[in-house]
Amino acid sequence: MKTARTIELLAPAKNKEVGKEAVLHGADAVYIGISGFSARMAAGNSIEEIAELVEFAHRYNARVYVALNTILYDNELLQVEKLIRELYRINADAVIVQDMGILQLNLPPIPLHASTQTDNRTVEKVRFLEETGFAQVVLARELSIEDIAEISSQTRVPLEVFVHGALCVSYSGQCYISHAVTGRSANRGECAQICRLPFDLQDANGNIIRKNTHLLSLKDLNRYDNLEELLDAGVSSLKIEGRLKDVSYVKNVVYAYRQRLDEIFKKRPEFIRASSGKSDINFTPNLSKSFNRGFTPYFLNGRQHDIWSFESPKSIGEFVGTVKAVGREWLSLKTAHPINNGDGLCFMDNNGLNGFRVNRAEGDRIFPAESPNINIGTKVYRNYDHDFENRLTKKTAERKISTDVIIWETPMGFAVQISDEDNNSYTFSIPFEKQIAQKSQHENIRTQLSKTGNTIFRVETVDIRFSGEWFIPSSLLGEWRKQLTSGLLSVRKINYRQQRNQIQPSSHAYPEKELTYLGNVSNVNSRAFYLQHRTKILQPAFEQVRQKNVPLMFTKHCIKFALGWCPRETKDKSGFREPYYLINQQNKFKLTFDCKRCEMQVSLENQ
Repeated sequence: MKTARTIELLAPAKNKEVGKEAVLHGADAVYIGISGFSARMAAGNSIEEIAELVEFAHRYNARVYVALNTILYDNELLQVEKLIRELYRINADAVIVQDMGILQLNLPPIPLHASTQTDNRTVEKVRFLEETGFAQVVLARELSIEDIAEISSQTRVPLEVFVHGALCVSYSGQCYISHAVTGRSANRGECAQICRLPFDLQDANGNIIRKNTHLLSLKDLNRYDNLEELLDAGVSSLKIEGRLKDVSYVKNVVYAYRQRLDEIFKKRPEFIRASSGKSDINFTPNLSKSFNRGFTPYFLNGRQHDIWSFESPKSIGEFVGTVKAVGREWLSLKTAHPINNGDGLCFMDNNGLNGFRVNRAEGDRIFPAESPNINIGTKVYRNYDHDFENRLTKKTAERKISTDVIIWETPMGFAVQISDEDNNSYTFSIPFEKQIAQKSQHENIRTQLSKTGNTIFRVETVDIRFSGEWFIPSSLLGEWRKQLTSGLLSVRKINYRQQRNQIQPSSHAYPEKELTYLGNVSNVNSRAFYLQHRTKILQPAFEQVRQKNVPLMFTKHCIKFALGWCPRETKDKSGFREPYYLINQQNKFKLTFDCKRCEMQVSLENQ
């Protein structure tokens, strides 16, 4: 019989509080940044905060991965080694890394995951990382189902894939625009998000093709409807982006994906979830109600139209209706959605995204706090649902682990056992002088032993194995119950399956024989690593030596395709002369189209 494959829902944690809520709402694992060395510099946490999250998550057999996924400089290597040792000490489950120099450090046996920042697009790259000793590999967002399935068939390392959240327009780890323009490096966790700015698109003759348009801004990833095909392709970890997102976003998105996965597991027993317990939720999740720029599955099923968000990089939320009438201080919508006081609504016009707050709503008639300039027929979206967000600020979840209790008599008194869904158990005996009860005690015994209260356990059954009716005071049963749950919690902690993985020295060949600035080699350890793996280093990291007249971004997003000028798709010519440029008040970027690779490159003109 084929062994069931364990599937992990991996959620972001801005901090320990958000991480705990992610676990309560159904995450099998969370990833969190550490101060100073994660790809989201604004989402850093202390060792003590991470330790608290680890202790909480492990109660449910959920894991905590720590993002240390930036490139490093020589003077940071010893500090990073100490940090990883501290993470090992507090029982963190893995460290997510970008810089290969980390593998040259004197590390404890903590698993390492290869970040998407290591640009994992090919079988050869993933196989190399597997042979190097990585315990999990995060694949590039741009891969198709066929690409993922091919990598899975040729490797054995667990594969992690993004399923929801913001998209980087560039291949991860291959974007240098932010550093070139602002000095803030994406590979150092300080991306300035130049891709979300508006640009004019200009041709070689100076003609303006598009004006003040967010031509590099993408919609947000949403693969809710593609989870089963991802599992069939060999994916083991499904990752939600969002280490800067607030707690309401994480609650809503995590539970939406938890529900969908559980539906799949019910009909597909070859897949099982990676952690324990069931989340009881008091709201209905809705992905459209959380921050989004519109949704796309990206390149999962090949190149798609409408992956971009040219009008605005801001959240548009859910479509709620169209304007059917406009009064002096009100407007009315043709809508099936109830609009509430305090909602935030928005719409697109020639100036981009405009928004207003609902001061009062009476049926389909809306009274804005400030009257917008809006026309009949305009599509209206809700990017802030006041009632929904208010509900999410309160307690919305409990996560309980199923248990069964047995109580039986012994020659000296009684014995009690509690066992959980993971086959952990705790038993103790109680000396007790038995007293015959005047009436049946079974109902009260079941009631008292089932009151698990604020613990993480839920008692499903109480099996009473008595030869007669024995009287046991409710107060004593309550004490036994507390001892049972406390003892089982200790047993779960002892039995937690902590993965350990010691990276061993290796010298197998890296897939590329030579590395330019694209290799992100920024310290003596990373240089030693690549030399050890038979690769010649031609250039250091861009952050150390700024290369001139080189591409600063590599992307599968293609502006020619978006505007209907792809030579593979149509014989129609644009009528404009290449090269094209993206221009704003500060910079002029040249666009180069590599049609053989089906990629676009962006470089800074006149560096």
